Amino acid sequence: MADATIERWPDARIALNGKALGDWAYDKNILFAGFADVWQNTADSRYFRYIQHCMDRLVTEDGAIPSHKPEDLSLDEIALGRELLLLYGRTRKEKYYKAATIIRQQIDVQPRTPSGGFWHKKRYPNQMWLDGLYMAEPFYAQYAAMFEQPAAFGDITTQFVLVEAHTRDPKTGLLYHGWDETRQMGWANKQTGAAPNFWARAIGWYAMALVDTIPYFPKGHSGRAELIAILQRLAPAIVNTQDPISGVWYQVMDMPKAPGNFLESSASCMFVYALAKGVRLGYLDPKFQQAAQRGLAGIVKRFVRDDADGKPTLIDTNFGSGLGATLTPENSYHYYVTSPIGSSDPKGIGAFLLAAAEVEIAATATLGRGKTVLLDAWFNSQKRKNAAGQEQSFHYKWNDLADSGYSTFAHIFRSYGANTETLYEAPRAANLNDAQIYIIVSPDIPARNPKPNYMTESDAEAIAAWVKNGGVLAMLQNDSGNSEFEHFNKLSEKFGIHFNAVLRNQVEGNKYEMGRVSVPAGTTIFPGARTFFMKEISTISPSAPAKAVLRDKDGEVIIAVAEYGKGTVFALTDPWLYNEYTDGLKLPEEFQNYQGGKEFARWLLQHANARRTNSKKGSR
Repeated sequence: MADATIERWPDARIALNGKALGDWAYDKNILFAGFADVWQNTADSRYFRYIQHCMDRLVTEDGAIPSHKPEDLSLDEIALGRELLLLYGRTRKEKYYKAATIIRQQIDVQPRTPSGGFWHKKRYPNQMWLDGLYMAEPFYAQYAAMFEQPAAFGDITTQFVLVEAHTRDPKTGLLYHGWDETRQMGWANKQTGAAPNFWARAIGWYAMALVDTIPYFPKGHSGRAELIAILQRLAPAIVNTQDPISGVWYQVMDMPKAPGNFLESSASCMFVYALAKGVRLGYLDPKFQQAAQRGLAGIVKRFVRDDADGKPTLIDTNFGSGLGATLTPENSYHYYVTSPIGSSDPKGIGAFLLAAAEVEIAATATLGRGKTVLLDAWFNSQKRKNAAGQEQSFHYKWNDLADSGYSTFAHIFRSYGANTETLYEAPRAANLNDAQIYIIVSPDIPARNPKPNYMTESDAEAIAAWVKNGGVLAMLQNDSGNSEFEHFNKLSEKFGIHFNAVLRNQVEGNKYEMGRVSVPAGTTIFPGARTFFMKEISTISPSAPAKAVLRDKDGEVIIAVAEYGKGTVFALTDPWLYNEYTDGLKLPEEFQNYQGGKEFARWLLQHANARRTNSKKGSR
């Protein structure tokens, strides 16, 4: 579907229902969001390049957005800001930051209802539509997380809470399409202000907004729990209206047998995506995965067809439905079921890509459920300034999307259902206790960090005690010019692992073959033969209990593993899985760092599961 879409719309110039879609259109956001997920699941650079190519047509080199209409004060104008943040994070080009900040400034001047909710548009006074939560809140939350605006999360919470409070039907649990706080619109219930119908795609927008916004919330923020609770109330209502025969959903959700009602594709995809992602991230009970699986099967059977050129597309997508001035409770149902439908709508195709990408990783998402992967930010605590002038942690960090970051590695762990956290202080029993896996990468030297936090004996003892009690430790060292060895060996030598301060696999320019590491089939961790790229590495001298797992072409050990008490220790002589050589944007296809990263993450999680199981058996 993604490949066909690139051929169909190579520049994202799209005609919808016979009319050219505007350049700065929210429809493209969900399309590009689908491509982003496909890229992250495959590390195929074509999908990222497509997003960048299409967005570069809309953003000038100085960060202006000629087709953006801020004067409309429409939440729809905000949605594409998410792609600007993705592109800024990955490329660190200032033009994307400038453009994203233009979008962010609209939020500060967006009109609000008396209760503090955003108007959907300037021409819809005091109205909140479910659609608007998707258009604004994921971007608002992502920007707040990237550029340290913690006060935004309370405001974001307010938007979701207001909409649910005033649109939720207590009988069905479904949400009405919108809410007029002043109760002046013809469609508004005179007592509640709510719209009269449960339009499927509106609820789909809202459900997707929840699962796309919650991940950006600080872990301890009260709003995070409130949003998860809203999702947990909405999910059963969605599943209860799933058609038992087809597995998909009707345009008007609570009236399946009413004349003219029809099964609609875009909302069905949105529901599958929200349910599956909610399960994978641990917000929803795993039982909802069955409904998502059944939904995708129904979507493929009922809605996926070949177009006139033989390319797969999605049919039966509602082109658009709004809460116009002429809509009343008396004519509203007829309006929704007679709204134009058709195929090759970016809203439908984007939602399909999201749903399919999410369900495709669902089979492995049980492996890491309930597990926390903790990444060190103490021994490697480097900082740099972002485009806003703020100092932020970077270099092998989960939220670093640039070449230097581990965002791809984080996605791999999250695709297995694991939770990723970061430790910004010295490791101790209290802050290691909730983690099953702890990863330390390339400890700092003064040339990289003027005030490095060296490994101390008390640090090493705390980590070793945690491993002995069943923890899984991964140490990813670096070469002698980029990493500290003497102090770090205080930890590694407790497990029979000595990192040698040498420099190997130096690579000249783009001569990638100089960094080739061949892994034979059947090697511990990597079941099949693999070819990896590891640039500028060190070596290991193992002794009991450590054992060599992989040697380079000269016989030097570059991977070792040790069993220590109830735990496991993994050691590698390279950071290896940072984005530059993992996300598909740089390395030639012969190198399989991404595939190896998936196998490595799976191995770590399997050992974490084994240690937890053994620990439980031992405690009986």
